[in-house]
Amino acid sequence: MMRNSSPQPSAPGPGTVLSAAGVAKTYQEGKLRTDVLRDVDLSVRRGETVAIIGASGTGKSTLLHILGGLDAPTAGEVSVDGTVMSRLSDRARGELRNRALGFVYQFHHLLPEFSAIENVCMPLLIRGTAIDEARHRAIALLQRVGLGERLEHKPGELSGGERQRCAVARALVTRPACVLGDEPTGNLDERNAAQVYDLMLELNREIGTALVLVTHDPKLAARAGRVLELSGGRLHPHAA
Repeated sequence: MMRNSSPQPSAPGPGTVLSAAGVAKTYQEGKLRTDVLRDVDLSVRRGETVAIIGASGTGKSTLLHILGGLDAPTAGEVSVDGTVMSRLSDRARGELRNRALGFVYQFHHLLPEFSAIENVCMPLLIRGTAIDEARHRAIALLQRVGLGERLEHKPGELSGGERQRCAVARALVTRPACVLGDEPTGNLDERNAAQVYDLMLELNREIGTALVLVTHDPKLAARAGRVLELSGGRLHPHAA
C-alpha cells in the first residue's frame, strides 16, 4: 500500500499534539563533529499513529528523546500540546511531560520494589491525584490490559509480556495527548510483541491518544497510519 508522500508541515495546526520544527542534534568531541539529526520537521495529530523506522545508529532514539523533552536539540523547536518545550523551566517541562506525554521503552523501567498497581498509580500521584482516584483508574486500566489478577505482583513476579503490558498501562493512565514508544516490543518474542502492539493500537483508538513508535520491525511499522524513515539525519515518508 502506498502512503501519502507529501512533506509534513513544520508548523502545528489544529489538532496537533506534537510537532518538531527544524530540529537538529550535533555532538562535538574535540575536532570530531557528528550531525545526528538535520532539520527534522514533524507534526502529529491527536489520535494519529506514526511509526519511525531506520537503520541502527541513525538517531531514532535520539529523536524520540528530543520529542519527549528528555534531551535538548542543538537547533529547532519541539512543541507539545501547543507549548514550546525550550521556553519552559525544568520543572514546568517535567509537569508538561507528566500531563501530555506517556513513554514506553524496550525495557519496561517499572520500579522493582513496587507492585503493578503502585507502578501504574505513580504518574497520577506525581500530578497530585487523590490516592483513591489513582487506584481506581489504575485498576481499571490494568484490568483492561489483562492484568486484573496481577495487581499486587511486583515486576519480578510478572512475565516479560506482562511487564510490558503494565508499562503500557502506566503510559496511558494519565490519558496523555501522545505516547512515545522506543522499541516497546523489541525485548519480546514475536507472539508477545504482536499482543502488546495490538493492545497499544486498541487503546490508541479507544482513548484517542496519538502514538509515535520507533521500531525496527517492518511488520509492526506497516500497521501504523503513517510510516516515516529516518536517514541522513532527516525524516522521509516511507512507501511500503
